[in-house]
Amino acid sequence: MKLFEYQAKAAFAERGIAVPERRLCDTADEAAAAAAELGCPCVVKSQVLAGGRGKAGLVRVVASVEEARAYAAELLTGTLGAAHGVRKLLVEAAVDFARELYLSITVDPEAATALVLACADGGVEIEELARMSPERIIRERVDIDVGLLPFQARNIAYALDLEPGQATGFAALLTGLWKTFRDEDAELVEINPLFVTESGTLVAGDGKLVVDDNAAFRQGGAVPSREYFDSDVAFEAALEGIPYLQFDGDISLMCAGAGLTTVVYDLVNYEGGTVANYLEFGGPNYRKAVRAMELCLMNSPKVILIVTFGTIARADVMAEGIAEAIAKLRPRCPIVACIRGTGEEKAVETLKAAGLQPLFDTEEAVGRAVALAAAPSRGTEPGGDSGGRP
Repeated sequence: MKLFEYQAKAAFAERGIAVPERRLCDTADEAAAAAAELGCPCVVKSQVLAGGRGKAGLVRVVASVEEARAYAAELLTGTLGAAHGVRKLLVEAAVDFARELYLSITVDPEAATALVLACADGGVEIEELARMSPERIIRERVDIDVGLLPFQARNIAYALDLEPGQATGFAALLTGLWKTFRDEDAELVEINPLFVTESGTLVAGDGKLVVDDNAAFRQGGAVPSREYFDSDVAFEAALEGIPYLQFDGDISLMCAGAGLTTVVYDLVNYEGGTVANYLEFGGPNYRKAVRAMELCLMNSPKVILIVTFGTIARADVMAEGIAEAIAKLRPRCPIVACIRGTGEEKAVETLKAAGLQPLFDTEEAVGRAVALAAAPSRGTEPGGDSGGRP
């Protein structure tokens, strides 16, 4: 689960990492008052769970209280903010810096270690830099059981060409970042840019914190609110405990098994189609076909593509749920179904009784779904004119 910048910086500050003085604001008047208190120039920053905020016009240095008020109003009530779902702002004191660095800690699943990434070029798109100039990125693997060792922090500091006094401060900051990473059960902690001031102080100019969903029970277990999600559908799926990702294509994926769902996603793209959503209703959710289809239909897809391979999550039970969903929801788009696994014979009978043509090859099902999505709409009756129907 991604946290907002203001939450990441609160976590940093708790562990001794310097952050700019800041105020969290819900209204333009609050932003103006914060600017007056902090002094201008200051920075007004949209609190959204997306990168590239500067390029999108969601962060601005303002020179006056009135400019802060006007810009805040544009973000909170104008079209710019509405397009990006802005609901809160962070107003920060501007930092006069001499250098910008990049610093993060993430997980290296292949090596089964934590991985510290650092770069002397902060404020850049680190993915692009890694692709174009990988030699400029400093990498240090850290044994998760042993933890970050002092010599590792010093090695990174000197690799960044920091002066001895700055290197000491950097080692302390990185230790605090490591503590944040471990305490918060994080998958990623990132500071970009990490400011180095003229006096040698290091200040977190921005902050990202992504917490492992599986550790929610250790982190309070609170259900996240709507502001953490890109769409109403994603929020409702989260409340149901159904894994869901929102996209902007034509084909809703309703699959059982995360690996299978990912493969189907790739196959749709290889076939020339586009995905409206990724929904995985296997595992503990394989009896939730009605709710899963309801969530898919909220996207107004051109096709619902159902592909499952049920072992513990039985094919016959999933097919019964799909038949119930069709009867209850009466979808007006085509449905293509490829249901395999335990109880498959019964599943085939159930799907045929529901008016679907069972398919047995995933690639064939994907091809049919893509073709149906590309076909002109013909104003079908409930249930759709489906290549998945006889």
